[in-house]
Amino acid sequence: MTSYRPDPKLLTLGPEFYDPVEPSPFPKCIPRFLNERAAACIGLEVNDESWAQHFCRFEPLADNLPEPLALRYHGHQFRVYNPDIGDGRGFTFAQLRDDRGRLLDLGTKGSGQTPYSRTADGRLTLKGGVREVLATEMLEALGVNTSKSFALFETGEELERGDEPSPTRSAVLTRLSHGHIRIGTFQRLAFFSEADNLKTLTRYCLDNLYGEQPSADDAENALRLFDRVSTATAALAASYIAAGFVHGVLNSDNINVTGESFDYGPWRFTPEWDPDFTAAYFDHYGLYAFGRQPEAIHWDLAQLAGCLSLICEAAKLSEILGDWSRRFDDALVDALLLRLGVKRRDNDRAVAGALVRALGTRAQSIDRIFFDWRGGDDPGPDLYPAEQFRELSALLEGRQRPKSHWYWSGEAPCSMHIGEVEEIWSAIADRDDWQPFNNKVKAIRLMGEAMGQDARTS
Repeated sequence: MTSYRPDPKLLTLGPEFYDPVEPSPFPKCIPRFLNERAAACIGLEVNDESWAQHFCRFEPLADNLPEPLALRYHGHQFRVYNPDIGDGRGFTFAQLRDDRGRLLDLGTKGSGQTPYSRTADGRLTLKGGVREVLATEMLEALGVNTSKSFALFETGEELERGDEPSPTRSAVLTRLSHGHIRIGTFQRLAFFSEADNLKTLTRYCLDNLYGEQPSADDAENALRLFDRVSTATAALAASYIAAGFVHGVLNSDNINVTGESFDYGPWRFTPEWDPDFTAAYFDHYGLYAFGRQPEAIHWDLAQLAGCLSLICEAAKLSEILGDWSRRFDDALVDALLLRLGVKRRDNDRAVAGALVRALGTRAQSIDRIFFDWRGGDDPGPDLYPAEQFRELSALLEGRQRPKSHWYWSGEAPCSMHIGEVEEIWSAIADRDDWQPFNNKVKAIRLMGEAMGQDARTS
């Protein structure tokens, strides 16, 4: 059994990196989603009262951070630099080790105002909280490295919002994440020319997020960290593509240096393989469209290189940055074949290329194609007559892998398209009916179980 292992490492960075804050007192604490599975991984034994005590009222966990910390950072937002941001409606509440020994953060969204809230209220709508739970559960099931929604409480306030019917219900979300250090965290230090703090943060990330002993040579540390972040972000971009996922806001303050996806606002899953599909209504030029996400993440990575050039040679950083496309291509092959669930061979790249061309026909939804062709099975030319699928079928010859879970014999795949998200929310908004939401979480976890079982029996 996993034991609770508090480890508040953020305090070792020092007060230049964060501001102590107080959580807002909420009128109500109504539990709407409690991630018992995630709690078990970090050794938290919580009952009904302690869930609310720690994840709605935010009373400190034992031997952990004595008060919440709002982290300082800057970032490029749609490629415009913004020095006036930071944790504006959230904070880091605790740090602890999971059952794999990783240092994880419990961080919030909607927990109240901080020094970085500007004119905002620091709150989260219940709809936004529900959407984040659905996004993280779906991405986790699809094998994307994502933060986990840990707890969602409805808080009994009425919020005014300009982009949805108001007043609307309020919530506070706690997420479990492998760190909250962003590219934007480094950007803030570079903005103020704080080279010593850049060195400190680099050592912190290597030691606590990548489990590597930092060197006495700060330039070497910077290169080593940049290499790790390059590989991690390439895998992140590839996993988005294989999942058919559009994050929506890939600003540099939304890119975690561990390559873990987090902070879900206007996300969507694209129904078909459409490179121009966007998630955010305000993304007028498609900067973060489905097919441009690798470019966006690479651009953000280049900003990290610029920051680290204050403490190591720019030419060496550029060399690593120039290798990112190769890392992304390799990661995309891995991600596509993992979702397809086939045996690996020497011509994996050819199979991945044929799969992308087949997806590009838009003969069916992305989810349906992966479901029908799972394990290398060919549903036949009656269902998929296009030449691209015949090419894929030929390349999958001899790669078939038995599908061991009954999920694959169902009539349809588990999907998460915008129409269903809106239906789930409508049931909550109109009738306070949480059954469709709870049913969807169960269906997503069943799919994740099926994909994981296939991987274990390969």
